[in-house]
Amino acid sequence: AKTVKLNEEVGELCNDILGILKLQRKSKLDKFDKRNVYQEFADVIIVTTQLALAAGVDLERAINDKLKTIEERHKKEKTETTTDQ
Repeated sequence: AKTVKLNEEVGELCNDILGILKLQRKSKLDKFDKRNVYQEFADVIIVTTQLALAAGVDLERAINDKLKTIEERHKKEKTETTTDQ
């Protein structure tokens, strides 16, 4: 049930981001309230945290590990780009 809830919250966040970018159809833009995006980001993080707890995942560690992986990839890509020139 939580995974369905996460999909719902991500969808709502996407709709609000489209509203911020003014990429929604006019009928939705007329009802758009930019303040909702803050709540939607929070909802996504809260449900993600609940899923991580239920799955026994240390979310802080997972995020830190992923950030290290991304940083290493960017360093490698930067080195490859510099070497190619």
